[in-house]
Amino acid sequence: MLIENTDSGFYCRAGDFHIDPWRPVARAVITHAHSDHAIRGHGHYLCHTDTLPLLRLRLGKISGQSIGYDESVMLNGVRISLHPAGHVIGSAQVRVEHLGETWVISGDYKPEEDGVSPAFEPVRCTHFVTESTFGLPIYKWEKQEQVYANILRWIAGNRSEGRHSVLQAYSLGKSQRLIHALGRETGPIYVHDSIWKTQELLRAMGKDFPETRPLVDVTNIPDGSVIISPGFNDPAFARVPFSSANCSGWMQVRSGKRWGGGGPGFALSDHADWLGLLDCVKATGAEHVQVTHGFQAAFSRFLHEQGWDAREVKTHYSSTEEDDAEEAGEDD
Repeated sequence: MLIENTDSGFYCRAGDFHIDPWRPVARAVITHAHSDHAIRGHGHYLCHTDTLPLLRLRLGKISGQSIGYDESVMLNGVRISLHPAGHVIGSAQVRVEHLGETWVISGDYKPEEDGVSPAFEPVRCTHFVTESTFGLPIYKWEKQEQVYANILRWIAGNRSEGRHSVLQAYSLGKSQRLIHALGRETGPIYVHDSIWKTQELLRAMGKDFPETRPLVDVTNIPDGSVIISPGFNDPAFARVPFSSANCSGWMQVRSGKRWGGGGPGFALSDHADWLGLLDCVKATGAEHVQVTHGFQAAFSRFLHEQGWDAREVKTHYSSTEEDDAEEAGEDD
């Protein structure tokens, strides 16, 4: 079999490389720059052109090579190419081909176009490895335009009462979507230091976003400002009027709404919902499907009942949306 599961993650023995390994290895192919898929300590990193600068921002000095979407490289006779995943900027599916066998390891993905990163692009293959973060029928996303409209109404209500609007979102992915979608309507958005560093890098990479400003002192910004932060660990928030909201797919269900810090929750996710997962799996034409992090038992069982050769694979990847606790200054 071209790709096997090891104690370090998915491994291609013929090419001698791992994909998103969770232990340090000699050669790693990385789907995206979130910390559960890209760790420190690999000898060499291969990733998308937009991902390599983000990896260096997060991991420091690393040995890396990058290629664009639909470009390929050969490693020991194995062809590797990267294709849009739609999860965050630079996220990619990894296509691996050797001796007539074709695998696609999707990483995390989202089929909805968000204006920030290219949407998921189905890639034909014989074996497909899919996430299942929201792999239950209860998860069905409202159109993102409606979610943004709801957020803007909430912000307007807060401003009318002189309250800041604080949106909880991780620094790579959700923050860029919110800045892109809301910034031209709300004016300057104040952001946590981890988000500010990411935005500055993205601007240096030529990415166009509405104005953001670093949140240096929450007590010294205009009333009714919009703030994006991974969390609330600044005691100064206790001295200003504000309302907080969590932007996460987990806000779809009642039990998740308590994560919003007492405020509303907006179901905005960088992952595919139930129908999106099914559509993407079908579009690959894969005969064999491996299901990773999330509701892998339920989703793999459903696929098997529908006629796929499907099975669950346990990984060390997060089964939740990343919350950037480390960047927010919280404990790991």
